[in-house]
Amino acid sequence: MTMNEERPSSASWNQRYADESTPWDRGAPSPALLAWLDAGRVAAGPIVVPGCGSGHEVVLLCERGFRVTAVDFAESALALLERRLRERGLSAELVCEDFLTWRPRELFDTVYEQTALCALPPSHWPAYADALARWLRPDGTLLALFMQTGRPGGPPWHCDPVAMCRLFRAPGWRWLEGPGQPVPHPAGFRELPAVLARRVQRASENERAY
Repeated sequence: MTMNEERPSSASWNQRYADESTPWDRGAPSPALLAWLDAGRVAAGPIVVPGCGSGHEVVLLCERGFRVTAVDFAESALALLERRLRERGLSAELVCEDFLTWRPRELFDTVYEQTALCALPPSHWPAYADALARWLRPDGTLLALFMQTGRPGGPPWHCDPVAMCRLFRAPGWRWLEGPGQPVPHPAGFRELPAVLARRVQRASENERAY
């Protein structure tokens, strides 16, 4: 990994969706999200889905009655999602922004992270983790699926569990579950589900840090 790794541009992602060159799209919501919903793991408050793509999970969450914000910088992906929502009589806030620099108007109870992290070169991961922490309310939940490719390079990039524990470490984060049993990915990879909470550092913890 080198620090000069560049992200694919919004134009390149737009072209992928326009050409329907999306091998990562399973054509349905992730079974991990379905399991979290059935287990009551998703808080009733507002939820954000960064890097939402064509938005199968966004549609599912809206169908379950959640207030959803979907973020992507590929206009073609959001146009596809908007059409799917409209056909079902559903609505969500769709934001065409770079999620590394986007500033939401409110804090969220939940972040559903599935494809955004693995689409970023590792040199961008700390900035993304910082963004997630800014979006979440204190004790808010991060529902994450960490891509396992077992190979160098990307996208998608291999999200090694050890690297994930370092990226989402105390005192800013607390691991509640996982990494759990792998979820098959349509591109032939696997995803490791995990549930984390955003921790708020107390004064006593700050004092011990010095």
